[in-house]
Amino acid sequence: MFKDDRSAEKQTSWWPIYKALRDAIVSHRLAPGTKLPEDELASIYAVSRTVVRSALQALTHDRLARLQPNRGTFISSPSKTEARDVFEARILIEPKVAAIAAGNAKKSDIAKLHKHMQAEHEAVQSGDTSEAIAASAQFHIEIAEIANHTVFTDFVRELVSNSSLVVALYWKRRETTCESHAHETLIEAIANGGGSEAADLMKRHLEDVLSGMDLGPAERKQERLADILRLR
Repeated sequence: MFKDDRSAEKQTSWWPIYKALRDAIVSHRLAPGTKLPEDELASIYAVSRTVVRSALQALTHDRLARLQPNRGTFISSPSKTEARDVFEARILIEPKVAAIAAGNAKKSDIAKLHKHMQAEHEAVQSGDTSEAIAASAQFHIEIAEIANHTVFTDFVRELVSNSSLVVALYWKRRETTCESHAHETLIEAIANGGGSEAADLMKRHLEDVLSGMDLGPAERKQERLADILRLR
């Protein structure tokens, strides 16, 4: 999911609800852990619960929400440890995928990568954080699809879906989700068939993204010793 060039899905009845909820989650207007009741959402958007259910399923597919049996659907709350684990896995896998893609890429593939990069630039310039994250995610998925390696490509899709909310929650440099020059140089390396260069660029790019997130221990409010050790 998280693929904004899906013209068929955009014409379905659930797409506007999915997009509205996704935007609210990524922009932090809906906090992690918030319950998303079907009946209330159906009332808000004046649609059937069936339509809402489809939108929630799409959010769940994107790892932005989680279905808890007998409780309902809730906005995902990835921990900082989970966030770091996701990006460390990407750093291990995606450089190899980029190298394979460099050996497979056709002119049409390079054109698609430029299209996704342009979509990300436009979203950043317009201040649309949700669209910027979606476009950046799709850029990485597109490279995996060019690689056309069954196992690696599936891994990347899964990891990128996990990354979307992680980036929304923990990204410190809010002005952009991925440095534009990083994607541009990646495209050049892949277009030139430079597998080793593409792998190195991808590794450095993801390490930079990881360093741009606030994944350190949370600051705790200092309590007075007397309050902590208060005798009852």
